[in-house]
Amino acid sequence: MRLTVAQALVRFLAAQYTERDGVRQRLITATWGIFGHGNVAGIGQALVEEEGMPFHQGRNEQAMVHAAVGYARQENRLSAHAVTTSIGPGATNLVTGAALATINHLPVLLLPGDTFAGRPADPVLQQLQVPYAGDVSVNDCLRPVSKYFDRVTRPEALIPAALAAARVLADPVETGAVTLALPQDVQAEAYDWPEGFFAERIWPVRRPRPATEELDAAVRAVKAAKRPLVIAGGGVKHSRAEDALRELAERTGLPVASTQAGKGVLPYDHHCDVGGIGHTGTDTANVLARTADLVIGVGTRFTDFTTASGTLFRPDTPFLNLNIAAFDAHKQAALPLVADAREGLAALTEALGGHRRSRAEWHRSKVAWQQRTDTAYAVPDEDARPTQTQVLGVLDTLVDGSDILINAAGSLPGDLHKLWRTRSPDQYHVEYGYSCMGYEIPAAIGVLLAAPGRPVWALVGDGTYLMNPTEIVTAVQERLPLKLVILQNHGYASIGGLSEAVGAERYGTDYRHRADDGSFTGPPLPVDLGANAASLGMRVLRPRTVRDLREALADARTATDPTCVYVETETADSVSGPPPAQAWWDVPVAETSTRPSAVKAREEYDRHVTARRRHL
Repeated sequence: MRLTVAQALVRFLAAQYTERDGVRQRLITATWGIFGHGNVAGIGQALVEEEGMPFHQGRNEQAMVHAAVGYARQENRLSAHAVTTSIGPGATNLVTGAALATINHLPVLLLPGDTFAGRPADPVLQQLQVPYAGDVSVNDCLRPVSKYFDRVTRPEALIPAALAAARVLADPVETGAVTLALPQDVQAEAYDWPEGFFAERIWPVRRPRPATEELDAAVRAVKAAKRPLVIAGGGVKHSRAEDALRELAERTGLPVASTQAGKGVLPYDHHCDVGGIGHTGTDTANVLARTADLVIGVGTRFTDFTTASGTLFRPDTPFLNLNIAAFDAHKQAALPLVADAREGLAALTEALGGHRRSRAEWHRSKVAWQQRTDTAYAVPDEDARPTQTQVLGVLDTLVDGSDILINAAGSLPGDLHKLWRTRSPDQYHVEYGYSCMGYEIPAAIGVLLAAPGRPVWALVGDGTYLMNPTEIVTAVQERLPLKLVILQNHGYASIGGLSEAVGAERYGTDYRHRADDGSFTGPPLPVDLGANAASLGMRVLRPRTVRDLREALADARTATDPTCVYVETETADSVSGPPPAQAWWDVPVAETSTRPSAVKAREEYDRHVTARRRHL
């Protein structure tokens, strides 16, 4: 079968499938693209030629990757999207999105154009000229953030490269960003392909069970513990292991805390759910963590937010980690239980038999935390400008389990992790592995493509919105009912608070005019982000009060067109605002300074850092 390399690749991708639990689905269900001279005549022509691959038109290369990642997360990694770009800046714009995908173990196939393999002219437009290596291009920036990278410099090399790419994308242990760099001339080159290359191929998504000796050790550890705590991560969701976790918790009486990626594995009102863990977690979960004599991690990577930078757990607290990846199972010097989350939890539950710990002490704490949430959500004056937490509180009264909330950066992840009341396993979609500003709007588009008919909310602050609003145009083009909530607080609120805490005095974090003394302390900038969203094609609602906000959010929830709720927020006080951090986070403070704020911050830092532990 004589096809160009690009045509062959598109046809190959259309024939790849994953299969888990007897259910088969397309591996690559669509391709995102922005065309330039490095891919328009290759992949671009192939997408016209080969009709089996749907196409979505993007506006920013990084945003296209975010959209693909949002789609893959909603599909529990069983299906993914490809992203094609031109050479040069189009390719390097992929790097941030690729890092996000790889860090979060979410599949995306990147197909950047590359400079000529045949080197008919040297250099060509946008070629990186490295004196010490003639085969290096800007696409090599993608190597460290890709789980698999190959450059297809000859047509026949596509066969092993494409097969390897599909294998990694479908593998729950290895998955992440996969890059096939495609030289501009090779894309258009014809080759006689074996027909077997285009046959339907199924990539099984395995559910490995735990080894007997590891399971026996895990059972002994759980039975010996008097104060065990489960920490659930995103791997529980990817495995669809929520029911298995709930059965374990209900049979044994184990409390379940959750990371950002794991929040929602149990509904907020389940008696075993104790809320978020770590720096952005609840007091209930963190008190349990500080007194735990066994921490059972399920599908989590134990980042510094989860461990409070190594200060949350006692030095002698042992860990038991259930994870499909041995790399993560061994973290915290843990007793490893290497297995699929669902299979591992089911095996552990069965092996524990009737073992149960009666622990009711956290229930009073949980009730108290819900009361603290009610205080943050409370609205004493319906005609006042809302605070950020009041916006969340109003939204909380409107949604049900079908709604999906998307966020990634700023002060919202902390508020959401502490306060949001999740009602379904996939309602809470906060990307906090890379915490990438600009993720929310394109990711919401990806989720809408994976879950049509469900209300999908992108929650962003003004700083995040300014990073990446471009895919609003895509939502308008695709007639997707994106629900965008822009919280205007005139600056980087999260980093502003952190800056103040570490002695940097909020320098450079407010969106204000430059004052006569050179500082950014003048009036707020006259920026109208609602007008910007409207100019990109959204219908924009502008609530001024809490009462207006309630009506606007209800309108947006039922809207069938892309709708933006643009709201100016009021600064909350320490009583009605979000609870402060319940655990520490290590941000090193200047060791020497002439400014009192930095000196005081360093004293506080030195006090906290003494509590850091290494688990050996």
